[in-house]
Amino acid sequence: MNLAARIALLCLGVAFVAVLVAGLVSTRLVLSTSQQVSREILRSQADVVSGQISNARVEQVLEGQGIAIVRISSSGEISGSDRAAVRAARDVGAGRVVGGEPVSSVSGRLNVEARASGAGGFALVQETETSNTYRKLVRNILFALGIGLAVACLAGLALGSVLARPLKRVASVAHSMSTGRRDLRVPVAGTVELAEVATSVNSLADALQRSESRQRDFLLSVSHELRTPLTAVTGFAESLADGVVSGAQVAPVGTVILDEARRLDRLVTDLLDLARLGADDFRLDMAAVALEPVVRSAAEVWHARCHARGVAFSLDVTASPTVWADARRLRQVIDGLMENALRVTPAGRPVVLALSSVLEVRDGGPGLAAEDYPVAFDRGVLHARYQETRPVGTGVGLALVHGLVTRMGGTIKAGPAPEGGAAFTVTLPTSPGAA
Repeated sequence: MNLAARIALLCLGVAFVAVLVAGLVSTRLVLSTSQQVSREILRSQADVVSGQISNARVEQVLEGQGIAIVRISSSGEISGSDRAAVRAARDVGAGRVVGGEPVSSVSGRLNVEARASGAGGFALVQETETSNTYRKLVRNILFALGIGLAVACLAGLALGSVLARPLKRVASVAHSMSTGRRDLRVPVAGTVELAEVATSVNSLADALQRSESRQRDFLLSVSHELRTPLTAVTGFAESLADGVVSGAQVAPVGTVILDEARRLDRLVTDLLDLARLGADDFRLDMAAVALEPVVRSAAEVWHARCHARGVAFSLDVTASPTVWADARRLRQVIDGLMENALRVTPAGRPVVLALSSVLEVRDGGPGLAAEDYPVAFDRGVLHARYQETRPVGTGVGLALVHGLVTRMGGTIKAGPAPEGGAAFTVTLPTSPGAA
């Protein structure tokens, strides 16, 4: 059922209840008032005709108005041709009028007004107009109910149509977004709630557009990173296959192919790890790990790699903490941070691997703009911003490092380094409960 139909039904329900309640209340008031007015009129008539009751003309007039006349003898006996009127007069004790006391009462649906007259008295008995009034009221209430329901239905349909129109626009834009369009926006107008819905949908469209742009840039950068070693492997392999390379040249070519294959393997492994990082089956072998041996083992490898690039590597160990982590993934974190630092650091500038109460990798590279440090671990962001000005990776490394540290219950932050470049600080829990 659509919104317009729901609102129309709601208006119908409200109108039905309102008319019904108003009808019941008005019926009770009108019936009570009608009965009171009938009694007042009959009382006035009884007072007026008390001295003329023996007049035949008066009796005819009263009978023409549906008023029965009951005679009361001096002894209090009640008689008359209308049995119902006589019974009603007896029920209310109309015989008391012979003592000079007027009687004004009701017996069932009959009003009784008794007065003294001559040696005896009389009683005027008339049926209240309750029954006729009630039937008229019911007809009027049903008529009002029908009119009210018709008006409520039309008003509900109109209101539902007005309210549903902006929601239909939002639904149309959302449907277009689901088919891949990102250029549509919903006009922010209408009530506060509708404006909030429109703003939220527009914000979602903007976020999707940014996310898809990042994904495209990321895929392009990954494709480039994969193509470079593949080109080298393919070229050297063709040289070997064609016999262009032979003799003493085979070993160096084989070394290049092996290095590029390993580079490809690392990149593919990082991509797979990044893809599986949020899955439940991503394995972590958590245990108490002494950081110093892990750091010193990594330092031996990266000292050689930095020396080969002309970068000044230094190891700064001031403490030997034990943390709760996965040793293999921890080494992967260090390697990822060191590879990122070595990539951006020019020859002659320093790269520092430091260990205190935290693990830190600092470089003497160009660093980042202040607004880029908070988004340094967002996949592909730094690649998109700096690919034209400096050597950049795919963005997989830092995103993977952040994911690994987070999965191990730690935190990682990026900020400026004293050496002039960027510093990445990793804090890991010291026990399972400290994560």
